[in-house]
Amino acid sequence: MANSYLVEPDVGFINEVSRLGGADVKKCYQCATCAVACPISPDTKPFPRKEMIATSWGLKDRLIGNGDVWLCHNCGDCSTLCPRGAQPGDVLAAVRAATVIEYATPKAVAKMVSDPKKLPILLAIPAAIFLIVGLLLKMVGVDWLNFAPTGDHLWQADYIGNYLVDIIMIPTFFGAVAVFALGLKRFLTDMHANAIKEGKTNKDKIDPAGFIQALIKTVPTIMKHQKFNECTDNRDRSTAHMMVLFSFIGLFIVTNCFFAAEWIFHIEGPYRQINPVKWLGNISGIALVIGGILLLKNRLAKKDQISSYWDWYLVGLVLALGATGMLTEMLRLGGMYGLSAIVYFLHLIFVWSLFAYTPFSKLAHIVYRTTAMAYQEYSDRK
Repeated sequence: MANSYLVEPDVGFINEVSRLGGADVKKCYQCATCAVACPISPDTKPFPRKEMIATSWGLKDRLIGNGDVWLCHNCGDCSTLCPRGAQPGDVLAAVRAATVIEYATPKAVAKMVSDPKKLPILLAIPAAIFLIVGLLLKMVGVDWLNFAPTGDHLWQADYIGNYLVDIIMIPTFFGAVAVFALGLKRFLTDMHANAIKEGKTNKDKIDPAGFIQALIKTVPTIMKHQKFNECTDNRDRSTAHMMVLFSFIGLFIVTNCFFAAEWIFHIEGPYRQINPVKWLGNISGIALVIGGILLLKNRLAKKDQISSYWDWYLVGLVLALGATGMLTEMLRLGGMYGLSAIVYFLHLIFVWSLFAYTPFSKLAHIVYRTTAMAYQEYSDRK
């Protein structure tokens, strides 16, 4: 006899998914074209048909913690072939956004990040932090914030000291890591419970060593964007995604190199243009801008694809980070030191936002999707 299941629709969840870009879910009549069309869906319990059914019924418990939601790369094959225009790819993207909000701590911040009306407040927070901390330190004789420095060849650290930046950015970064850790602990537990319940794995519990091995095995697939390249309708998206991903990796390496130079070896900037680390930074910065432009182009070109604020926030942040970073350097090299400092201040606001709001934004998919793909590998699901 089949197991009974009491359907308890969560209307609030349906409305949340609709707000985040999945409003077309009610057009679905469960024909399973999407599950057949998807080139990366597994043979056992394929997606996204079952997720479309669960979403239309508001079955939040079957979606939050469902790893299949993250295996979808929204390549668009299913949405293109859907006879009703239900946009399964966009619906699953909206469910992913709702999942990020659900696992975020505090949840109120995640709701703010998904609300365009709250963007001015979110950007004002880092601006206020830098000014308040800088002025408080100035009152006790620590001059790391200077509105009118003197000299012939100034650079941004003469206005906003690197040590001021570091004492703010480092706690912010590790705070974001802690938020991710709390969310991932719950997510992994729920994902395993969901897999057992739906018969997607025969493993009773997660072996940490085995999971780490699966994670290591999954990393090359992610770095090469192999799943993107298995898609047919929207394969060119992989170029923009890879440019942005490797740009962030390059800039992370550059940041850590210059952090070590400053704090360990006490070598202060600005650094010469022939410095190989500077070369990596410039190349990564240019690639980030180009990647951001390609993301924007791809979004605008897809007239039939729903783009919510959740999507535009990430595209805007990528472009803002790249543009302000490169413009800061160009203005300084051009001798416009004051203007360079203003743009640098804007750049710091965006960098802080990148660190602080990533666990609450679409960019969190880097962590959640990686975890879901690693679990897929670990579970031996076919």
